[in-house]
Amino acid sequence: MKEPKKWGFVVVCIAFTFLGLYANLFGSPSQLQLFNHSFIRELKSMMLVLINSRDETPQYSTKSPHHPMSNIIAPNLSSCHESLTDANRRVYCCPPYSPDEPIVDFQFPDPSTTPLRIRRPAHKLTPEFIQKYANGIKAMQSLPLSDPRNFLRQAALHCIFCTGSYDQIDGTDRRRPPGIIKIHRSWLFMPWHRMLFYFHERIVGELIGDPTFGLPYWNWDTPDGMVIPDMYMRPPFADSERDVTHLPPATANDNYDYDESHSEEELIQSNLALLYHQMVSGARKPELFHGCSYRAGPDGACDGAGTIELAPHNPIHTWVGSSLQPEREDLGAFYTAGKDPLFYAHHSNVDRMWELWQRARGYEPEITDPDWLDSYFFFYDEKLQLTRIKIRDVLQISKLRYTYEEADLPWLNAKPKPSIPPKIAKNMLKMREINEVRNGSMGRLRSATHLSMHFGSEGRILHEMVRIKVKRPRVCRTEKEKAEEEEVLVVYGIKVLKDKYAKFDVFVNAVNETGLGPQAREFAGTFVNGRMGARRPMVNEIVKKTVLKVGITELLEDLEADCDEFIWVSLVPRCHMGDYISFQGVTIDFMR
Repeated sequence: MKEPKKWGFVVVCIAFTFLGLYANLFGSPSQLQLFNHSFIRELKSMMLVLINSRDETPQYSTKSPHHPMSNIIAPNLSSCHESLTDANRRVYCCPPYSPDEPIVDFQFPDPSTTPLRIRRPAHKLTPEFIQKYANGIKAMQSLPLSDPRNFLRQAALHCIFCTGSYDQIDGTDRRRPPGIIKIHRSWLFMPWHRMLFYFHERIVGELIGDPTFGLPYWNWDTPDGMVIPDMYMRPPFADSERDVTHLPPATANDNYDYDESHSEEELIQSNLALLYHQMVSGARKPELFHGCSYRAGPDGACDGAGTIELAPHNPIHTWVGSSLQPEREDLGAFYTAGKDPLFYAHHSNVDRMWELWQRARGYEPEITDPDWLDSYFFFYDEKLQLTRIKIRDVLQISKLRYTYEEADLPWLNAKPKPSIPPKIAKNMLKMREINEVRNGSMGRLRSATHLSMHFGSEGRILHEMVRIKVKRPRVCRTEKEKAEEEEVLVVYGIKVLKDKYAKFDVFVNAVNETGLGPQAREFAGTFVNGRMGARRPMVNEIVKKTVLKVGITELLEDLEADCDEFIWVSLVPRCHMGDYISFQGVTIDFMR
C-alpha cells in the first residue's frame, strides 16, 4: 500500500503547486485569501491526509532558515498553513516561500547617511505631504502580488501573524505540533508591530523616492485628533468597510462598548481619563504595559494583553470596523485590518504610546529576558531583501532613525477624581454589607475570607455585575515598598465562551457602578477581548484561559484605601456580552 500512497502524494503536490501558482498569478487581488476555492481546500486536505498516512505518527516540519533556540519565538517560514478567522472561516494568507532565498540579519541604518524620518499627526498634514503619501499607496497597489511590497501583501502580513498561519521553529516533540505564532495579547504585541511599520514606512519612502518619509499617526489621544482624520475619507486612503455612524465628525470612543449615547464632551473626558490609567497609574511595571511572557513551544503560550493593547487599541479597531460585516471587517478583524490604510495611522499612534511610556521611564531597560530580546521575525525591506530582525533591534526608535513630532499630552493631567468622597463611600459600603448580611442576600455580595475569591474550575458567568470582597495580603506599605512592588489586582481564569468582542470593566470601592467609566477614580481597568485570531485548523488545541492584571497602588492611595484590609471589587459586563464571559476568581498579587 505504501507505493500508491507515495505516488498519490507526488501527484497531489504537483497539482497543489500548479494551483498555487495560478492563484497567485491570476487570483482576485481584492481577496486576502489566495486559496479561497473549495476544490483547492480539498486538495490541501487530501495532501495532509496522504502525508500523515505515511506514518502512524504525524510528523511536523521543523525546517527553518535559522537554527531553533531554547525559548525564543521565531516563525518557521516553511510551515505557513491555513488558519481560522474569529468566525471559524478558513483563510490562507501565506506568501510564496523558497528555502533557498537568502536571509540577512538586520543592521541599524547609518545615522551619518540616513535622514531622520518624522511621523506627524495625520490631522495636521499639508496637502503636499498627503499627495506624496497617496502616490506611495498607489505605487504599492500597482505592484504585482509576487512583489512583497504590494499593498495586499503588506496587509497579509498582519493576517499571517495574527491568525496563527506560521508555526514556531520549536518542534522537539515530533508527536505534537509546534506552537503557532500569535503576536497579540502578550509581550510580542508592541515590538512586532514596530517591526512591521518600520519596514512598511521605508517601502513607501522608497517607492516615492523620499528617504525622509514618515508614516502619519492618528492622534486619538488629544481632543482635536479624536475624529478619523479627513484624509482617510478620500482615495486611496478611504475604505468602504467602516462603520458609517462613526465617520467624521464622530468622536472616537477609546473604551468602546457599543453604547452610542455618550456626548462628544463625555467621550473626550472618558478617553483622556482612560489614557491616564493605561499609560500612567495602571502601567507602572513592564508586564502591565506589555502583557504576559509568551515563550516557545505548545506549553509556552500565554494570554494576557498589556494596557494599551487592551484599550484603546482593541476598542478603536472595533469602533472603526463595519457593523454590517460579520467580524466588523476591515479594521475590526485581524485578518483584514491591514487592508484599511487607517490601520497604519492607528498603529503608528500605538507605537508612539510605547515611545512615550519608555521616555517617562527614562529609557530604563524594560525587559531583560533573552527569550524576549532574542525572539525574531522576518520582513522584506524596501530593497526586496528578506531580513531577520530581533526584538532587541527595535527598542530605541532613535537607532531606527525615526521620531514623532511633539504633540500635547492632555491625558497626563487627566487623573480622575472619586465619584463619591472616599470616607463617605467606605461608610456606605460597610452599611450595604451589614444590610445584605442581615437580609441574607449575599448571593451578589460574597465575602472573601482568604487571599482570593475562587468560583471553581468552571468559573462564574458574568450574566450581571459581580461584587467581591477581596482581602489584601499587605497594607500600609511604605513608599519604598510601593516603588519596588506594584500592587496588582488579578482577575484570572477568564474565558470568552464564543470568540467575540466582549468587555467588562473593573471598579474598586464603587458605591454605585451605574454610569461609571474611566472618568471615575474607582475605575481600575478594563478587559477587552479583541478576539483570539490565532488558531490552526484540523488540530485540537487547548484554548488557554486569559488573565487581567491591573495596577492599583496609586488608585488605592487616591481612594484612601491604602491601609484597608479589604477592598470591594466590581466586575461590570459591557456590550451585552456578559453571558459569553466567565472567570474563576479575583486575587491580589505584587509585581516587581
